Amino acid sequence: MALLNFPNPVNEVSSRLVATGVVVMGIAAIVFDLRWMTLVLAYGFLARVLTGPTLSPLGQLVTRVVTPVLALESRLVPGPPKRFAQGIGAAFTVTAALLTYGYDRFDVAQVVLGLLLVAASLEAFVGLCLGCKAFALLMRAGVIPESVCEQCNDIWGRATA
Repeated sequence: MALLNFPNPVNEVSSRLVATGVVVMGIAAIVFDLRWMTLVLAYGFLARVLTGPTLSPLGQLVTRVVTPVLALESRLVPGPPKRFAQGIGAAFTVTAALLTYGYDRFDVAQVVLGLLLVAASLEAFVGLCLGCKAFALLMRAGVIPESVCEQCNDIWGRATA
């Protein structure tokens, strides 16, 4: 099905801008005690891992409005590591949502969101994708076959913007 497609390659500029949006929403959830934001974050990550920006409101805003307005030069990077990173984000945010609504433990969910914010901040402000680095390690260990991402063989050698 074409809907369940993740882009390959991915524009690194858009990825970093989406991460910036995640940081803003995550900080708002923690600081203003916005429990419902865990659901918004979880939906966004699940949508992006399944379809890239297609079903993600944040992804659509970034790819259709923000990135074009900024007119920054695209920097294309392999898609599979970014999809893996979105999957990790989905695991964190779904966990936060389950803690919040399944166990009434928003205090613990805030810790989970805080950990996510560290990774999202590194991506947004430093250009360091921890999920991408984990993907590379798993490829080197043979857990993820090289055929999943032929372009990824040199992921450690790529300079981050």
